Amino acid sequence: MALALAVLPGLRPQRVAAQALPEGRLTLLNVWTDERLDVTYRNDAGEYDLDALDDVNHILRCHATGEVSAIDVRVLEHVNLVQKKLGGDREIHIISGYRSPEYNARLVRAGRRAAKNSLHMQGQAIDIQIPGIHPKVIRQAALELGYGGIGYYPRSKFVHLDSGAFRFW
Repeated sequence: MALALAVLPGLRPQRVAAQALPEGRLTLLNVWTDERLDVTYRNDAGEYDLDALDDVNHILRCHATGEVSAIDVRVLEHVNLVQKKLGGDREIHIISGYRSPEYNARLVRAGRRAAKNSLHMQGQAIDIQIPGIHPKVIRQAALELGYGGIGYYPRSKFVHLDSGAFRFW
């Protein structure tokens, strides 16, 4: 299933073909800051709420540096589709959203499983957990959608979702 999003890098999203997507609503918990956000980032007409996206950008900021960056709406839609496929309206625990280049380099130097050119640094990746749902089940739901990057980290018990090309590990 391909997402019908026409968003160019560096541009703020305006509208999407809403009939292709579920309700544009997410409930997020940043596990590092304990901040919660219940947000409707896209209305029924497919228009993105720029203030709501600013709130999303804030909660998904780099927890190590506090740096905020725009999150690609395609990765938000990816998370939303996976959540809806699993029954919808569950709180999504954010392990990692945007990562500053400085923090990402620290992770790489420390030998953590972080890519040198991680999509987290472009705001195009989110690592998630959904309480009560095993990460294998989350991964399977994402694979069935056939969209973006999907990484399964069994030791850390999270799933990586990104808006890059379809691939999985």
